[in-house]
Amino acid sequence: MRFFVETYGCTMKQGEGQDMQQKLVSMGHSIAATADEAEIVVVNTCVVIKATELKIMKRMRGLQDEGKKLIVTGCMASVQGKDVMSEFPDAILLPPSDYASFSERVAGRFGTGDSQQIHYVSGTTFILPIAQGCMGHCSYCITRLARGRLRSYPLAELTRLAESAVKEGAKELFVTAQDTACYGKDSGGSLSELLDRLCHIDGDFRIRIGMMNPDSLRGQEDDIAKAIQHRKIFKFLHLPVQTGSDRLLKAMGRQYDVSEFEGQVEEIRKAVPRLTLSTDVICGFPGEKDQDHIETLEMLQRVKPNIVNVTRFSSRPGTEAGSMAEQVVSRIAKDRSREIAKLRFEIASEINSKLIGDCIEAVASERGKNDTTICRDHAYVQIVVPGRIPLGSVIRATITESHPTHLIGRLTA
Repeated sequence: MRFFVETYGCTMKQGEGQDMQQKLVSMGHSIAATADEAEIVVVNTCVVIKATELKIMKRMRGLQDEGKKLIVTGCMASVQGKDVMSEFPDAILLPPSDYASFSERVAGRFGTGDSQQIHYVSGTTFILPIAQGCMGHCSYCITRLARGRLRSYPLAELTRLAESAVKEGAKELFVTAQDTACYGKDSGGSLSELLDRLCHIDGDFRIRIGMMNPDSLRGQEDDIAKAIQHRKIFKFLHLPVQTGSDRLLKAMGRQYDVSEFEGQVEEIRKAVPRLTLSTDVICGFPGEKDQDHIETLEMLQRVKPNIVNVTRFSSRPGTEAGSMAEQVVSRIAKDRSREIAKLRFEIASEINSKLIGDCIEAVASERGKNDTTICRDHAYVQIVVPGRIPLGSVIRATITESHPTHLIGRLTA
């Protein structure tokens, strides 16, 4: 049968969707170009915020009305499975805890065809989920409820998958999890051990390390800094702080304070001077006062991250924060998020403008708009270059313009 995988949310889910697609192909089913052309649609769901949940439910209603056969996976299948099955009783429901039975469940419902060889890579990027769940206690996080406690995937299996992807032409490996720094804490391993194993795979490729929390990074700062220095690893760190207020960090259930976060950034920047730092901030967390917001702005001005992902607090069922008093009104949360976004762009503009005139080596990663190619330098900075450059090729570009989110460059011989 023809199928289409539609994924919502984080890179982790994209990697899991990639794996589901490979399994369906290996069972003899064929990939459709769009959901409209498919008979089966895998809806890989996300429930981090209410707006996304409502969007997905509306989408599934439309697919059901069109007569599509639904396979519902991801976090919604875990924490809202009863609601999903009540409205879509003919769907296959597969929460993350049941992914091992994916092939069996699909074969039982839709059968199999001639077995086909699995191709791990589409394009030049391969997403490598390394664990399921986390060790956090965040009071606002529904993903923790959906994914459960940490279960690290075996080192040998991850190495085998990465080797297969590189042999098929992958130029970028995205190492991802709910919290990558947790890897191995349930099995005696570590993220640095995994990264070392991946770096020893033969081939010309780069590794991007996904999000890690400050409390999970604690005690591993030196090891991770050394890992990022390796030529095969992008000089990129995604370390969410969430707020500049120690009072709110405690209410959020985050097991660190602002000083520790800033110290970790300083330590890794000393080892990796041109580091791209990405962080996350939640606006409008219950009980957030003007002073908390000011402390967040001041923290961002001190740390000067290259990227700030700003999210307005969304109350999620079953979480402690969902029933907290002093919920912040939407208008105030929106104003605060705009102010943080404004500062984020000012900081990024200042950082990126210093690169104008530099000649930078980068890898062609994806197609851009209007006959351009998006390339990534060693710090994972996005450089837009005119022309259709073969994906995966290494180029040199002279930076001619800077913007808060990317650079513009021209090819240099």
